[in-house]
Amino acid sequence: MTKLVPLAIAFTGALLAPGCGYRVSGHADLMPKNIKTIAIPAFGNITTRYQLARLLPADITREFLSRTHYAIVADPNQADAVLAGTVTNFAFYPTVNDPVSGRATAAQAVVTLRLTLTNRATGAALFSRPGAEFRERYEISIDPTAYFDESGTAMQRLSRDVARSVVAAILEGF
Repeated sequence: MTKLVPLAIAFTGALLAPGCGYRVSGHADLMPKNIKTIAIPAFGNITTRYQLARLLPADITREFLSRTHYAIVADPNQADAVLAGTVTNFAFYPTVNDPVSGRATAAQAVVTLRLTLTNRATGAALFSRPGAEFRERYEISIDPTAYFDESGTAMQRLSRDVARSVVAAILEGF
């Protein structure tokens, strides 16, 4: 009888655990229910690097389409909400140097964005990040004959990472 009491307590706890209020992360949607369509126009860019501003709208669109039920429309006048973005700063810094040549062998790109998702009907900001900062590290070849500039692929990775982060932040209110 004494061995059955701990077993009964454990069984009761297991039955009650699913109702404890925990949920899996990444499944919240804090957007207003009247938002069905989102427009993601071309991003502005006040830096000398053009590639990221060109990649971001397409990657964010792809992320919205793969993770949400929202329709993405081309015309902001036909959308319930508009995601506007501007690349406000781009910098890269050497992070590792070759001790023999003194040349950089790794760099870190840092990009700052201004993002605003606006409810077109009310003009209210549903999401705003005036100084969202993202980073991507990449390698630099020290052999000039075998040099392959990885900065372009680093910008592609950075754009995809930014898209995932932005969509998650919009949906979950972070």
